[in-house]
Amino acid sequence: MPIIKSSKKSVKTDKQKTIKNNFYTKTAINAIKNTDKLVAAKDKDAAKESLDFAIKAIDKATSKGLIKKNTAARTKSRLNKNVKDLSAK
Repeated sequence: MPIIKSSKKSVKTDKQKTIKNNFYTKTAINAIKNTDKLVAAKDKDAAKESLDFAIKAIDKATSKGLIKKNTAARTKSRLNKNVKDLSAK
């Protein structure tokens, strides 16, 4: 446990930041998983809606610095491709 007052405060703020960061990261990961499940189930309309939410969640996590730019771009590209292939069939 820290002794210095500023260190005590930083412990509190680090906890709060960790909670927020975990929320944004988990939201993006869950959105990606849900989109993949809908693509596997071949539900076109729900997959498109889920794709929109997933892209927003990925962009939010990227803007917070939780996901790297290229990782986000690659993930969005793959999701988009899967949903488009589903629509083409």
